Amino acid sequence: GPGGSRGGGTEPDAAWLAAGRQGPMRWSSAAEASAVNINEKVNREKILTLESMNPQVKAVEYAVRGPIVLKAGEIEKELRKGIKKPFTEVIKANIGDAHAMGQRPITFLRQVVALCTYPNLLDSPSFPEDAKKRARRILQGCGGNSLGSYSASQGINCIREDVASYIERRDGGVPADPDNIYLTTGASDGISTVLKILTSGGGKSRTGVMIPIPQYPLYSAAISELDAIQVNYYLDEENCWALDVNELRRSLNEAKAYCNPKVLCIINPGNPTGQVQNRKCIEDVIHFAWEEKLFLLADEVYQDNVYSEGCQFHSFKKILYEMGPEYYNNVELASFHSTSKGYMGECGYRGGYMEVINLHPEIKGQLVKLLSVRLCPPVSGQAAMDIVVNPPIPGEESYSQFIKEKESVLNNLAQKAKLTEDMFNKVPGMHCNPLQGAMYAFPRIFIPSKAIEEAKAHKMAPDMFYCMKLLEETGICVVPGSGFGQREGSYHFRMTILPPVEKLKILLEKVKDFHIKFLERYA
Repeated sequence: GPGGSRGGGTEPDAAWLAAGRQGPMRWSSAAEASAVNINEKVNREKILTLESMNPQVKAVEYAVRGPIVLKAGEIEKELRKGIKKPFTEVIKANIGDAHAMGQRPITFLRQVVALCTYPNLLDSPSFPEDAKKRARRILQGCGGNSLGSYSASQGINCIREDVASYIERRDGGVPADPDNIYLTTGASDGISTVLKILTSGGGKSRTGVMIPIPQYPLYSAAISELDAIQVNYYLDEENCWALDVNELRRSLNEAKAYCNPKVLCIINPGNPTGQVQNRKCIEDVIHFAWEEKLFLLADEVYQDNVYSEGCQFHSFKKILYEMGPEYYNNVELASFHSTSKGYMGECGYRGGYMEVINLHPEIKGQLVKLLSVRLCPPVSGQAAMDIVVNPPIPGEESYSQFIKEKESVLNNLAQKAKLTEDMFNKVPGMHCNPLQGAMYAFPRIFIPSKAIEEAKAHKMAPDMFYCMKLLEETGICVVPGSGFGQREGSYHFRMTILPPVEKLKILLEKVKDFHIKFLERYA
């Protein structure tokens, strides 16, 4: 019977015990043998080496946390040890991390997340009623009324409803369906998920993904990791980094020779370039995507960050709707937003959402399946996202403080955008387009041929060489343009405009002095 396979009882156990007794003895004699030649220690070959690792991961580069930032970290350690430098602190202007640069959190957002995290506070008189109302609603959407439970893979239902209402308000009544909303771990997670589900084919039919150059390096990194094909289209620096459909067409037609371009990524407002697209430009892009059968990705995480007079944020979704049913019922579009930028700057919560429209019904199930493998986005991040899309409204007690804080952050950024542009344009050998939006300057810098030769001798891109020198001599950490992509023979760096105004002025002065010295040194 089934018991028979146990071999009738004791024999296997006895044999196993004996083997066990022998085991340690065998090992200890091996240890004695090895003690003899302990000095000739030969390590076994590692299983995971640069040769055996996943080649797609090896190919990934992410400049905003790349070699320059590692170097900045080393310099910070040296400063802490008391090693003298020509500066007292490292200023990290490399990453759009608002709170790290001294921006204050929005009170109302933190109150609601605090209440959700520690519901006992709901009884406390020191929290306003409108914050408690939102916290209760979010907690009712959580399993066991706790932020500590998993949510549905697509995100908490009531938060997705709030996102849909927000989109309808933002777009002047264009309908939004909560079922097309997916809460994500920051916008980055949504973008890589959509790219993953779009990537297929081999050889010349491998998926091509069109991305703007300069681009935010998440795109090139995700494309490398998925082994998709990166297809560059260039923004027009002479024309305030505008996107030109003729350039899209050139890029697409060239790419068709070696891949199957089926995805078009747009970053609006631009990162690192800060341009805000006008309505006509967006219409042209949508028409192009419709005509060429391209899946559109609209990265709109800087939608609240628009500073220039005469510039206005238009969502792709809204313009698509206004172009009529032929477009609105056919163009496949994924749009992304996040808690990390805007006036909130809540990067650490990893909150975000995407709205995906005109998906094939069967793909909807595939997308939910792919998301469900990760279980769900952090629920505290979902709560933070809810406050971004469901802020205090006129008549609620927190409204006036909320508006004051929000406008203070945005007016401050607008002031710094102008200050930075004006300052850079006063420096010989530097040119900076208007920072219409987002939170970065991306000035073009002239690098003398002598410096280019020295950079080549160090096996460095010329602008990487420039940024390393800037870091070593001033303590200012910025990201070289080569990390974002740029036209052959042009050089840039990306710098955030997040430091407080007084610190930013000092920083800009230091960059100016450095640049002038650099030009003299390599003239």
